[in-house]
Amino acid sequence: MKTTGFKGRDFLAETDFTKEEIETVLSVAEDLKLERAKGIYHDDMLRSKTLFMIFYNQSLRTRNSFEAGMTQLGGHAHYLDPDKIYKPAMEGREVAYATERVSDVARVLDRMGDAIAIRCYGDPVDWEYGGAHEMLREFARWADIPVLNMEDDVYHPFQGLADVLTVKEKFGGFKGVNFTMSWAYSPSIHKPRAVPQSAILYATMMGMNVTLAHPQGMELAPDIMTQCEEYAQAAGGSFRLTNDFKDGVEGAHVVYPKAWCATPIFQPPIGEADVKKTQAIFDQNKDWICTSKIMDMAAKNAIYMHCLPCDRGFEVTNEVIDKTEGKGWLSAAFDEAENRLHVQKAVMSLVM
Repeated sequence: MKTTGFKGRDFLAETDFTKEEIETVLSVAEDLKLERAKGIYHDDMLRSKTLFMIFYNQSLRTRNSFEAGMTQLGGHAHYLDPDKIYKPAMEGREVAYATERVSDVARVLDRMGDAIAIRCYGDPVDWEYGGAHEMLREFARWADIPVLNMEDDVYHPFQGLADVLTVKEKFGGFKGVNFTMSWAYSPSIHKPRAVPQSAILYATMMGMNVTLAHPQGMELAPDIMTQCEEYAQAAGGSFRLTNDFKDGVEGAHVVYPKAWCATPIFQPPIGEADVKKTQAIFDQNKDWICTSKIMDMAAKNAIYMHCLPCDRGFEVTNEVIDKTEGKGWLSAAFDEAENRLHVQKAVMSLVM
């Protein structure tokens, strides 16, 4: 287990860390979770430390898990609404008396606190794929304190950590686990790629047998796919793609169906900035919904996972997501949501 080299580091993408380092984060999360259950407090870990949180997008789980985590570790989280401050903007995108350059915001917050956490994707960067991640990297370039990615347009590294911690808890490890990340239908086409991309990156890094299932037109980023293939080979797992929902689910231990946007929604050269074409791809695939019949095709001890919020009646039926007890497959979506708290506490305790 690697226990050195974490302090002061940014947490922007899982690909910035080695498998051994991610395993350390998971071990720390398990320890903190167990001790919390025993009534052991950790309010001396980050005593009097401050986390600044900038949300360009809405949040329930992310905001509250970070705020609760900081409280439990003895620190405090400041919520910063970009519409209530001078909105941080990249060079060339400033608007007089409405924005403030990222480099300036980063250096000011650096002088006042101990870490900066940011969520940004989609509309705030006009669906320019990678634009939000570039902005987070710019924050990290100018701030000496850690910068944490609460989800951008490429990665959602904390959600991915919660995903693999949940798998580890349910199956005792990763070897031999069949993990299926699948697209699912939603009436909303404005869903970033970050969750599925981080999910398959972590799953292949940990050595699971990973299947990515989606209709044609819902492809993920080519560099992410290449990295997954490399991770799978290095860790002794596997990685495959299918355009058939049922084929993807059959025999899976983890079934993770979630909507994400189609490529045409992005600005050129990645996409075409074409909302109508994106909507058409969605409308052609309304049958991609996780039902009890679909879950019956998975392994008997399978778990259903979702990052939440889910679109009930579209991505998943009530009987699937609400089945948390009984025989056979079960929903682990709410265990997964709780684990956001524990993995984030682990990372903050290590880097802050």
